[in-house]
Amino acid sequence: MAIRKVFVSGCYDLLHSGHVEFFRQAAEYGDLYVGIGSDKTIEGYKHHKTVYSEQERLFMVKSIRYVKDAYINQGDGILDFLPTLDIVKPDILVVNSDGGSDAKRKVCEERGIEYVVLQRDPHEGLAARSSTDLKKTESRIPTRLDLAGTWIDQPYVSQYAPGWAITISLEPTFEVRERCGLSTSTRNMIKKIWPYQLPNMNPEMLAKLVFCFENDPERSDGIVSGAQDSIGICVPGLCRHYYDKRFWPEKIESCQDEGVLSWLESHLVMIPMEPRKPGCSVVEGKDVTEQKVKALAQAADDCWEAIMNKDLKAFAAAYKASFDAQVAMFPAMIQGSVQEYIDKWSKVPGVLAWKMPGAGGGGYLACVVDDVSSFAAAHPEAVRLTIHRPGM
Repeated sequence: MAIRKVFVSGCYDLLHSGHVEFFRQAAEYGDLYVGIGSDKTIEGYKHHKTVYSEQERLFMVKSIRYVKDAYINQGDGILDFLPTLDIVKPDILVVNSDGGSDAKRKVCEERGIEYVVLQRDPHEGLAARSSTDLKKTESRIPTRLDLAGTWIDQPYVSQYAPGWAITISLEPTFEVRERCGLSTSTRNMIKKIWPYQLPNMNPEMLAKLVFCFENDPERSDGIVSGAQDSIGICVPGLCRHYYDKRFWPEKIESCQDEGVLSWLESHLVMIPMEPRKPGCSVVEGKDVTEQKVKALAQAADDCWEAIMNKDLKAFAAAYKASFDAQVAMFPAMIQGSVQEYIDKWSKVPGVLAWKMPGAGGGGYLACVVDDVSSFAAAHPEAVRLTIHRPGM
């Protein structure tokens, strides 16, 4: 019987024991071939230069005994491995639990390739390793996920009706990808001042400093970034902020109750999508009216009440109502392949509601689910979330 060909692809820039264990597990399915992201692709996709050149990475990966052969991928973007895939013609494509995507699964279906997802299990006796962990001296800055009411932080929206925006601050326990709705532009601005972690100071004052720094008067594009980004990152836990015709909120309220935060973590996941494409404008075709803004504000009120009561059914309804109100005003939020993801995941058992983080257009589908543990077990590509607590 012919030995089957197995293919994996990745950057492998900070090569570590987690990569080697992944190769070992993948090689159990057959002869292992590896596609490696090029320097150009990684810089374009992740917006930073590699630590090791593509030729160094190729040399290191080829030297691992579990690897039959390796190549530099000649494509670009999230599917940069397609030309390599057509050279190798594998029987199986293996991905790790946070590296899977519907796009990769579809490629396999089209080519008759078996699709296998492996969990990130460390080798016996070794500590778990990931590139994200190794970079934590540079990535302890939280990110944020907006839950409801956002867009209200722009005065051209709140001029029709005041209301709350609701956000949660997230620990960077996953790779915070650019252009994916998680406020990476604000996060990158923060890292210019505090590269490693947020300073120990009043969170609201810190958020105001970040907001003013990001929106300096000399900013050439004329765009004012919404305050929900800096507040969502800098204020730990669950937070809501009230806007009324101004860029900075009139009041900010936060919840640090462990029961509430743990409850949210047990019902929220993110499904990776392709990043928002360069040049994509989600404000084109906007239709902001009093009725639509009031619907957005009401959904945020309902969402906060549901969270405080830990009422899952009400939370899911308000969460989706907020997203529906956003899309009614900004239909370009679901341009491109976004609607395909919504159509698919809205039908998956256990999914109760969904929305696009940030301005939409790609990145992640943030879903409310029955139970995170069982959902993640059934869908390894789902990203579990850890809310940033005070003192973390």
